[in-house]
Amino acid sequence: MEPIKDAHVAEPGLLVVDVAAADEETALAFQAALAGRWATAAAHRTSRDPGQPGVRLRCYLDLRQDLAPGGL
Repeated sequence: MEPIKDAHVAEPGLLVVDVAAADEETALAFQAALAGRWATAAAHRTSRDPGQPGVRLRCYLDLRQDLAPGGL
């Protein structure tokens, strides 16, 4: 994965979430769950790291923008 940029965590409430999952479907489902609750800059595909199991995904969340009432 690429290094995290300062702008992605410049203020409280901003997060970078790195996901490792067995398969793309699982990683994207987890990202969809996050996006259903908070403003999310979503990844459209996963990546594979040679020699590592499963797939990787990175998404960016803004907890300051609460989209869904009631929480997870």
